[in-house]
Amino acid sequence: MDYVDYLGNVTRFAVELVNAGDADGLSADAVEMLDQHQVTMPDAARLRPLLALIRIALEQIVDGGSTEAVSALLRRHPPQMHLSDHDGAGAPHIHFAANGLEPVRWIGQTVAAALAHVATGDPGLTLGRCAADGCGKFFVDQSRNRTRRFCGNACASRTTVAAYRSRQRG
Repeated sequence: MDYVDYLGNVTRFAVELVNAGDADGLSADAVEMLDQHQVTMPDAARLRPLLALIRIALEQIVDGGSTEAVSALLRRHPPQMHLSDHDGAGAPHIHFAANGLEPVRWIGQTVAAALAHVATGDPGLTLGRCAADGCGKFFVDQSRNRTRRFCGNACASRTTVAAYRSRQRG
């Protein structure tokens, strides 16, 4: 597994958790990530404080300001880096938390390490916030030119249609 791909997967997982607001709205890919690492679905009440801190960290990274929330994540959930070859690709890659940990601990350690890399501009990905009016969801942009503006096609289409209608009204 490519290290940048792993960072992208973990960062997308963090974004998805924050955008969903809890673990109940996770995609099949996010649930698979938990399953691959023998992590059960987290309890909503225990996850809520971590999600609030991850949201602040994402906001700070996107806004280019303070990185205090990422530092707080690292202090509260220090990663336990180790090499893993679980995907059978032959070459090991770095993991940030041990498989099978308590869910909030695993999420905290894994996301803290990934966001630390993102905050320092390390991987080939960029975080953004949707430009659609009233949306505000986060997204991970791994496109070649890093010009993504929307969290998904629905927001992009809605914005395009609204702009077209506005031009038609004159």
